[in-house]
Amino acid sequence: MIKKLLSLLVIVGLAFGGFYAYKTHKDVKNVETYSSIVNAELEKDGLPSSDKNLVLAIIYQETKGGEVDVMQSSESVSGTTNTTNDSTASIQNGVAHLADMLTYAQSKSVDVWTAVQAYNFGKSYIDYIASNGGKNTLDLAAKYSKEVVAPSLGNGTGETYQHLNIMSFFYNGGKLYRNGGNLFYAQEVYYKMNLMSWFNW
Repeated sequence: MIKKLLSLLVIVGLAFGGFYAYKTHKDVKNVETYSSIVNAELEKDGLPSSDKNLVLAIIYQETKGGEVDVMQSSESVSGTTNTTNDSTASIQNGVAHLADMLTYAQSKSVDVWTAVQAYNFGKSYIDYIASNGGKNTLDLAAKYSKEVVAPSLGNGTGETYQHLNIMSFFYNGGKLYRNGGNLFYAQEVYYKMNLMSWFNW
């Protein structure tokens, strides 16, 4: 009986793993269709071509390339989400926003991943990290999310909601502060960069 149960678990695990690999490969290929547009915008904004993988990882994180506003950049332009109705414009705005974050982060002598987290939190996060060690960490991102971002958008009580993945589960049981942005954003983009390299076949 135990052997049969173990065999069943192995079969289910293999099936799930196979489906995950297929789905991830499909998502990666979908995101990579934006490579040429990303390269053009990087050149226009004075960023090195080596930043292409970072931008593609942000697209993967935001939409997997499955929505028109592929970089969810409309809010950085208009202050309102989902107002961009053209994927090229989304990438233009998203890369310009990222370039602004990267340039400002460099001027403040903070790490690149602070700039990536600021893509989600806003530019002031860079100043916050510059005054707190110069390197993005989950603890600092959580504190900023709870004490700065969430209250500015109406959550003054620290209310949370579920955002469950392996990283968030082991950090705080899989929780984000409501209206507080995504405190795991930089780490999740980093993971997506690695995922894209693993599944680029």
